[in-house]
Amino acid sequence: MSVPYWRLSGFYLFYFATLGGFLPYWNLYLKHLGFDAVQIGNLSAVLVGTRIIAPNFWGWIADRTGRNLHLIRLTLFSSAMAFSWFLVVRGYLGMAICTFGFGAFWNASLPLFEAVTLEHLGDDAHRYSRIRLWGSVGFILTVLGLGWWFDHRSFIQLPLFIITLLLLNWIVTLMLPRAAPRPAHVSTSGVLSVLKRPEVLAFLVVSMLLQAAHGPYYVFYSIYLQQLDYSAATTGSLWALGVFAEIILFIFMRPLLGRFSLRSILLWSLLLATARWLLIGCYAGNPIFLVSAQLLHAASFGSAHIAAIHLVQHYFGEQHLSKGQALYSSFSFGIGGMLGSLYSGYFWDVLGAAIIFAIAALLSFLAFVIACAGMRGSMAKSSQQG
Repeated sequence: MSVPYWRLSGFYLFYFATLGGFLPYWNLYLKHLGFDAVQIGNLSAVLVGTRIIAPNFWGWIADRTGRNLHLIRLTLFSSAMAFSWFLVVRGYLGMAICTFGFGAFWNASLPLFEAVTLEHLGDDAHRYSRIRLWGSVGFILTVLGLGWWFDHRSFIQLPLFIITLLLLNWIVTLMLPRAAPRPAHVSTSGVLSVLKRPEVLAFLVVSMLLQAAHGPYYVFYSIYLQQLDYSAATTGSLWALGVFAEIILFIFMRPLLGRFSLRSILLWSLLLATARWLLIGCYAGNPIFLVSAQLLHAASFGSAHIAAIHLVQHYFGEQHLSKGQALYSSFSFGIGGMLGSLYSGYFWDVLGAAIIFAIAALLSFLAFVIACAGMRGSMAKSSQQG
């Protein structure tokens, strides 16, 4: 069976288009409703905290039933229904409950789909970055479009846009066929035997720290720029610039995977992430430094994520791929994202942006040190170079 390139790409297009409506503008929407920094940080922590449980819960069901695609459709449709409650809920407790319900479904769909994508690609896993880049395109289109819209309209309309994108994401999955069956693998070891390897534990801790470092960016970057008198359109353009840099990286990722080891790519990503947070924290008032920091998104997220996806495949193999994707998502975007949301939320008004982003830089550098010391068994290049 040929790879359904456009249908796989369509999922990423609409999934990250949804994220493009959510990440830059949702906390501005919460601020518009009157929530303070601590409440916004807590609500963000609830959302990313569901990534600790949801990927593993739904991944376990997927492994038991073998019905990944059906579960992806179920979780996406349910996330749209859960999100619709934001149209009527306004209180803090109600928002927290809705956020948990939405996250419990939505945060399951991407790890499940990553496994489906790799199943479709088979021995052509090097093509992953060319499919994933359409997610970045979707993110940019939404960020720029909504940035212009919210310079002229109220943020109160944001939930309608996100519900629409969630439903479009679900519709795309209805057109996707199942991957062709692959040869069965005899189970020789459980997933716990993989987790006991020092380089795997180091990889998961590094992923957690890197996402914790992203916490202030995801939660407060738009609010920070608003405080510095940047317009919504400019804010959206800066978010889009970071993702545009990510697209360029994805286009050229295949030769990089063939030339450099996965460990080297991850180490450079962590160092550049450290520089990025220092630039944002200290020089956000200077547009040149702010633009430079956004270009480094290609490293802090783009190359780090691609390296991580290949490392998951390298460490866990086809036998435990769904579990590996779920564990990676839980440790990085789940535990790491929740910690990042909490520390930035509780200390944003107390310590200020410069100190918060300095902490983010410190976390990224700590991740670099751990990767240097603990991932010496990850020297190989991507096993799927083509």
